[in-house]
Amino acid sequence: MSVPTPGAPAAHRTGRSTAVRGRRGGQAGSREHILDTARKLFAEHGFEGTSMRQVARAAGVDPAMVHHFFKGKDELFAHSVELPADPEQVLAGVADADPDRRAELIVRTVLRLWESPAQAALLAFLRGSIGSKAKTALLREMVERRVISRIMASVPGPPEEVALRGNLVATQVVGLMMVRYVVRLEPLASAAPDEVVQLVAHTVQRYLTGPLT
Repeated sequence: MSVPTPGAPAAHRTGRSTAVRGRRGGQAGSREHILDTARKLFAEHGFEGTSMRQVARAAGVDPAMVHHFFKGKDELFAHSVELPADPEQVLAGVADADPDRRAELIVRTVLRLWESPAQAALLAFLRGSIGSKAKTALLREMVERRVISRIMASVPGPPEEVALRGNLVATQVVGLMMVRYVVRLEPLASAAPDEVVQLVAHTVQRYLTGPLT
């Protein structure tokens, strides 16, 4: 039987190792642990109700570690949602387009993305989100903050009306993606992109700036 060394730290005297705060399975493990924690908090409390410090506290790491992996909350949120494409790049130029002539650009942008090599990843993302309440909550936050906000930029009207218009635009865009690429209903699934633009853009434009009643 060994005799404890006088003055040795308690962990060494009891044979237990001391845990290092903020280190869970190495740096890669810490990053994934932070992301898992952030996803849960964003899904439960939303973007505005979640702070970097809250994520650090819930993950059991130092706030400096969260900032080491992610520049800010926007970047942390973007990685938490695991988008297959960056909305800022996809929607570049949409916010600057004339609201009265924006619908065609929106529909063409959506079709261009879905007709690209990213389609497989987009399908996996949608199917995975629909089957999970937490992922659906994250998707809702992402759509509101990073998609609808750009699509509806500079659209005139009271905030409540602009928000409603944004929701209505989303019904058309999301519905188009689901029917054409997920459910693949014919003949829409096989229609040429230009034909789809002509069929859908008019309704999207009405929701953007036209009469709602």
